[in-house]
Amino acid sequence: MSASTQNIPVTRRSSRARSAATASSAAMVVIGLAFLVPLLWVVLASFDVEASLSVAWPDSWSLGNFSAIWNTETTFRPLANSLILCGGATVVTMTAAVLCAYPMSRFRFRAKRPLLLTIIFSTGLPITAIMIPVYSLFVQVNLIDSMGGAILFLGASSLPYAIFLTKGFMDGVPVEIEESAWTEGAGVLRALWSVVLPLMRSGLAVATIFTFVSMWGNFFVPFMLLLSPENLPAAVTLYTFSSQYGQVAYGQLAAFSIFYSIPVVVLYLFLGRTLGQGFAAAGGVKG
Repeated sequence: MSASTQNIPVTRRSSRARSAATASSAAMVVIGLAFLVPLLWVVLASFDVEASLSVAWPDSWSLGNFSAIWNTETTFRPLANSLILCGGATVVTMTAAVLCAYPMSRFRFRAKRPLLLTIIFSTGLPITAIMIPVYSLFVQVNLIDSMGGAILFLGASSLPYAIFLTKGFMDGVPVEIEESAWTEGAGVLRALWSVVLPLMRSGLAVATIFTFVSMWGNFFVPFMLLLSPENLPAAVTLYTFSSQYGQVAYGQLAAFSIFYSIPVVVLYLFLGRTLGQGFAAAGGVKG
């Protein structure tokens, strides 16, 4: 077989690879534009006092929208409530997720598989399907309009997905490193805190970001469980930019959306430094 004949399959494979790369790049460009257009509208509309739903360059750039929402009632208090609600619920969720994922990752027991299947099923359960009985329960136990009650329920509703993510990352931590800590006299909790969690900090960062972001954009739970304007988070106060006649202050809504996005961006920048790290010490394990 000649060399030119052998090069034909190689040429075809490289041509297919280039075609696939071009198609994937075009698809990524389309997806990127689909996300870029709403972001562009938010930025442009926030500086336009006469903003509408169309993406348009402002006739005159103004900070009027920002000055209109620069007050405690409209922006500062709802954002503070959101930080308390979502931050507290994230701490509750991640603490419980680590404690629940550890035995399922490290131990074998008869109910392990049914429990995992239940957790996977719970991740797909829509929150709207259980809010009516939850609301009735909160009324009976006098937890309606309670920030603490809302934190506990929001944390509990996010727990199945957090357990699923945390267990997956915890499975990647070599058991041999933990066993070496046991031989040195470390207990289970000490080994979990000093050995397992540092090695899976990138996974914890991912789970924490996903948990916080899902809570940050949750409208239905705080809308049902929190009634006082003093307790409403930013996700619920967004509807206040719509008047009773159906008119929307688009410019102020866009300006508020920028402030509303800042905590999520800060969290990603803070925890994003740990992504891709955490398993370097695992290289010390030899077969």
